[in-house]
Amino acid sequence: MENIAYLIPVAGAVALLFTYLKSKTVAKADPGSDRMKRIAENITDGAMAFLRAEYRILAMVVVGVAVLLTIIYKDTRLIALSFVVGAICSALAGFIGMKVATKANVRTANAARKGLAQALSVAFSGGAVMGLGVVGLGALGMGSLFLLYQGHYDDDIGQVLSVLTGFSFGASSIALFARVG
Repeated sequence: MENIAYLIPVAGAVALLFTYLKSKTVAKADPGSDRMKRIAENITDGAMAFLRAEYRILAMVVVGVAVLLTIIYKDTRLIALSFVVGAICSALAGFIGMKVATKANVRTANAARKGLAQALSVAFSGGAVMGLGVVGLGALGMGSLFLLYQGHYDDDIGQVLSVLTGFSFGASSIALFARVG
């Protein structure tokens, strides 16, 4: 029963593997006519430029908050590490989601020209990438930190959970600002 905690990051890695496979399924779908490809490329370029600009600003916020957490929680400075890892996982999920969503959109539109079932298949695969990417990165990040902290705090589960709250704070902060942006 003690080793069950090791299954959490393993499950996260499996979810990320499935995410990778689903993203390949989306990429293989026909993107349509040259005009559709050109429009999709412009949308992708704009979306990625937006993410780069947004993440540049968010990186400064993450560093600032991590410094504040380090100062405020002198006894449990690892909460700042948890915050940064959570922020990175959330930002990575957003990046992966945006990349695949922009690919899936044009491919879904093209598939809809052939029928609803084909369009639903592409759209579902694109959505699965985002959903399982978030879950996979969350489970991998938090599960790995849990195992790390469990050894660091000599199995004091209360202390481990207290420090892990930084992960969810970091992940939800990035998600909140990304949605507002």
